[in-house]
Amino acid sequence: MMENINIREAEQSDNEALARLIRDIFVEYDAPREGTVYSDPTTSDLYELFKTEGSVLWIAEIEGNIAGCCGIYPTQGLPEGCAELVKFYLMPTARGKNLGQALFNQSINSAREMGYSKLYLESLPEFSRAVSMYKKMGFKSLNEPLGNSGHSSCNIWMLRDL
Repeated sequence: MMENINIREAEQSDNEALARLIRDIFVEYDAPREGTVYSDPTTSDLYELFKTEGSVLWIAEIEGNIAGCCGIYPTQGLPEGCAELVKFYLMPTARGKNLGQALFNQSINSAREMGYSKLYLESLPEFSRAVSMYKKMGFKSLNEPLGNSGHSSCNIWMLRDL
């Protein structure tokens, strides 16, 4: 396990670093830019987005530097009691160190505390390692999207009971 890890809620001063982290991962995996979080205008102001009631964005820091994020968001059009697991990204140097698991667990606990009974997520084939991890964490594949994320390029949809 790594030293000096901190998991905290997002702050306004995190916006630029978070947008860069997310977009850099899309470049790293050569994932589609259009119809994804990459081109979503809210990616540049996640602090404001996560002021929405029923949402939270957790930030993982190593030695005071942002190393990853993961959150819960009440995406429009999702079934009653369902939220979306969103913005789950880790810097390459933070992968394989249980940091993702810690962020995931924090987000799951938050979703339960907020009264959600199901979690939905969307992903892309380019993120196959993450999709494998989601399956291990209890997510089941769906044949079609739920809700209105606006991320039309995402073609992997998953759901998990809490």
